[in-house]
Amino acid sequence: MLSPKHLTAALLLAASLPAAAQTRQETLLTSGWKFTKGDQPDGAKPEFNDAKWQAVRIPHDWAITGPFDGRNDQQVVKIEQNGEKEATMKSGRTGGLPFIGVGWYRRQLAVPALGKGGRAVLLFDGAMSNARVYLNGKEVMFWPYGYNSFSVDITPHLRAKGPNTLAVRLENQTEASRWYPGAGLYRNVHLITTQGAHVPVWGTYLTTPEVSAASATVKLKTKIEAPAGTTGLTLKTDLRDAKGQVVATATSKATAGQEVEQTFTVKSPKLWSPETPAMYVADSKILSGSAVQDAYKTPFGIRSFKFEKEKGFSLNGQPRKFKGVCNHHDLGPLGTAINVAALRHQLTILKDMGCDAIRTSHNMPAPELMQLCDEMGFMVMVESFDEWKTPKVKNGYSQYFDQWVEKDLVNMVHRDRNHPSAIMWSIGNEVPDQSSPNGPAIAKRLQDIVHREDPTRPVTMGMDRYGDDFKYGIAAVLDIPGFNYKPMLYPDAIKKLPQGFLLGSETASTVSSRGVYKFPVELAKNKQYPDNQSSSYDLEYCPWSQIPDIEFAAQDDLPYAMGEFVWTGFDYLGEPTPYDEKWPSHSSYFGIIDLASQPKDRYYLYRARWNPSQPTVHLLPHWTWPGREGQVTPVFCYTNGTSAELFVNGKSQGRQTKAAAGAADPQTRYRLQWKDVVYQPGSIKVVAYDAQGKTIGTEEIRTAGAPHHIKLVTDHQKLTADGQDLAYITARVEDAQGNLCPEATNELRFTVSGAGTFRAVGNGDATNLEAFQTPQMHAFKGQLVAIVQAGGTAGAVKVKASATGLKDGELQLVAGK
Repeated sequence: MLSPKHLTAALLLAASLPAAAQTRQETLLTSGWKFTKGDQPDGAKPEFNDAKWQAVRIPHDWAITGPFDGRNDQQVVKIEQNGEKEATMKSGRTGGLPFIGVGWYRRQLAVPALGKGGRAVLLFDGAMSNARVYLNGKEVMFWPYGYNSFSVDITPHLRAKGPNTLAVRLENQTEASRWYPGAGLYRNVHLITTQGAHVPVWGTYLTTPEVSAASATVKLKTKIEAPAGTTGLTLKTDLRDAKGQVVATATSKATAGQEVEQTFTVKSPKLWSPETPAMYVADSKILSGSAVQDAYKTPFGIRSFKFEKEKGFSLNGQPRKFKGVCNHHDLGPLGTAINVAALRHQLTILKDMGCDAIRTSHNMPAPELMQLCDEMGFMVMVESFDEWKTPKVKNGYSQYFDQWVEKDLVNMVHRDRNHPSAIMWSIGNEVPDQSSPNGPAIAKRLQDIVHREDPTRPVTMGMDRYGDDFKYGIAAVLDIPGFNYKPMLYPDAIKKLPQGFLLGSETASTVSSRGVYKFPVELAKNKQYPDNQSSSYDLEYCPWSQIPDIEFAAQDDLPYAMGEFVWTGFDYLGEPTPYDEKWPSHSSYFGIIDLASQPKDRYYLYRARWNPSQPTVHLLPHWTWPGREGQVTPVFCYTNGTSAELFVNGKSQGRQTKAAAGAADPQTRYRLQWKDVVYQPGSIKVVAYDAQGKTIGTEEIRTAGAPHHIKLVTDHQKLTADGQDLAYITARVEDAQGNLCPEATNELRFTVSGAGTFRAVGNGDATNLEAFQTPQMHAFKGQLVAIVQAGGTAGAVKVKASATGLKDGELQLVAGK
């Protein structure tokens, strides 16, 4: 039986390889590229000499190698979304990386021989930004929005003989983003060739209008393009399950230039959900007589969902609430260059936390993310824009809005509307147009465009201007009213909303640094410290936001609140709140998981609530505090148990029980807190119990001695030898007894040999300016993560970490085909 993972891989392989029965060929243009930064007036000309340009592979992010410098993106700006009243100098707002400017890419393009009626199309999954595509010196496409996918038919511009020269000019403007956008051809580029009649790019639209346990109706609309005068075409489609078995079939006459609609009935369908992400594929062939003109595959899932007044959201007839996170698109130390293994790594960590939904903040995602969400079971809010007509930043999307907004929305919807993971479309985030009398009209126009292209899914947006959202009326326009950071106002909002439900489209914005604990332990808004860190007691938040517990209580107590999307799942490059005026902070503190993909304490607070099927017992802080002897050092436990008992050096500190719903302090409902513990070296231990008094788990933390050795732990032992797969290896500085040394800052040096290479390293410290690409870095709070990449051949991969005065850490991985 093919797993969803292997089914997806098989579908992609089938779509990219030529076969006797198909004329479609799809090739990823990953190699053969030359790159240079800086404008090149003659860079598009075929005869231009690019011998001195850098050889690169696509996807490629030209700016992630740095170096970090607060002057790279300094801005004097007033951030209205943060409630600022006057402009101040901001550094690190977009990550402190050198992404501003022009970059050029060139390569020779070998196109298979095209017969009469043959077509060649380039598909760009994303190009950051203001992409100008040239073929043989002629500009064939301009697409400004760096996050969107676009295609161009290059057939008329191909040379009949000899090589073709493909060139792409990209330009990132100053003050065009509120976070690190990346730079370059950071997503994949495809060459698609067809012969005769064919399905164009994103040429199918599949829906499941009727779904039950007994049967499901599947409707497939397929566009057919063909040379003028083509007749006698037939469209034959087989629906196949994950095993490859045909479960339904249809054959229809097809006419060039028209859309063919086919209807299928699937008996006893396997329904797609986050818990059971069952996938199917529509395997379509265009036939002329018995000859195959084209073969096109449409992966899909069968599911139904509803948003109902006073009932909220249900999937496949089962009520549920979104347990979602917002994620920016960068991959931490890897930058924005897309990598499937890195995305899978992120989603695996989120899945274990109990997360079931992703908001693609604040832009269209990479197509690989949508494919993985289908396969792994995540519902997705596919988001489009951070700006409409009124700007947030000087050179943001507002400059393109009037001319490009419909084109961008159409491409977004057409590309992603067949994904079962796509549950709703978002047309914007915290747009200033909320405060305009014209805001509702703009929202309706955008919503109508989306409904026209996909009537099956609702439209939402993240609203942050509560008073104006009702004063001018934008909240009433949306299919799903999404509120950012307004849990205290949900009861007021529901009285005014005709929809009868609402969504926490962006929540919490709690800030913390992994492994950092500040005293005294107290709720604090916009708290800053000399070391530019935030406390991991998870009680510090932003002027506009809250701690997680407040949103938890609202979601648990209010049936019309349909769930939340936390800001954010992972730390990201840029927006170093609350330190955006204090370089060297260059990455966010919002993440539940840090920039190096290590969970913070807050991860377990969410896991305790979101993943009830697995026991969670997590203690904080660490217990190595030389100089704090005799001082109050509060201890928290995050658990999905109902009570727990704490012991310090074997002596009970009492048993705490979570408060019931309605408690005045939401913290007491979701955390167990011993606020008066006095620090003594030794150990702290917690025993957690369920409602029946049964032990569900324990955790013990011991005071660490001197750093002694490095321990390496990998997220997985076996790699695929495809030149792209990654292993994330956590390096821990431990004492002789194996306890983490939580204040260790040793510089760790990595060597990788055999069938793999060193790719990147990160320690999760927002103030760290060491390059991600060099094989050494200082540990932060005793840990860091090295990323190792498989080569193209099978074999052993040996990883060693060393540091002055410490025993080496060693690990062996296996790369196989």
